[in-house]
Amino acid sequence: MRTLTFHIFRFDPQLENDQPRVEQYQLEETDGMTLFIALNAIREHQAPDLKFDFVCRAGICGSSGMVVNGTPVLACRTLTSQYTDGHIHLHPLPGFELIGDLSVNTGKFMRALSERIGAWLHSHHEQSISIHQIEARMEPAKAEAIYELDRCIECGCCVSACATKAMKDEFIGAVGMIKLARFALDPRDSRTSKDYYEVLGNENGVFGCMTLLGCQDVCPKNLSHQTQIAYLRRQMLTAL
Repeated sequence: MRTLTFHIFRFDPQLENDQPRVEQYQLEETDGMTLFIALNAIREHQAPDLKFDFVCRAGICGSSGMVVNGTPVLACRTLTSQYTDGHIHLHPLPGFELIGDLSVNTGKFMRALSERIGAWLHSHHEQSISIHQIEARMEPAKAEAIYELDRCIECGCCVSACATKAMKDEFIGAVGMIKLARFALDPRDSRTSKDYYEVLGNENGVFGCMTLLGCQDVCPKNLSHQTQIAYLRRQMLTAL
């Protein structure tokens, strides 16, 4: 058993005189310890006011994203054993509104993004939908491709790892492109390539991506960001 040293960013923007700082906490490592387990132990025994996010603790809700030793990860799926020197530096995900300490408001960002890009099924027949027509036949391969992109958990790791997003606040990022690629694949969506061009065909969309693929490097679901960005770029060509 070894002693871990956590260097944790602390700052509560709701407190008038609070200042950003890094505080150190030491903790005895246990078998199979994740960062989520460690943070709970620190909050229970050393820093009861420590703020961080979690819901499912299984890498499904996407709530526990944070920057660990410079890399955006999910705390609930990250073992402390992988940090061999025993020093773990924790910071909140950049690019999001800070709630406090390691907690950021990804929900506010994701909702605004979805509203901006129209991340829902668009149909010309919305006014005449019948309950008997809700289910439609679809080829299994097509359904699997759509489901694959639906696995995005909106954790925000790809946003924080994106160099373009760091320079351009209006850039929709990999999460926005994954969302749009999902609907572009869906035969039930009535939008055309020209419609998607209006959203994506500029420097804040696919043409602003520098293809550094930090998004793909950190995605906890191993989604094919590179493939989807290339797919959307090809779609844009058909709209011209």
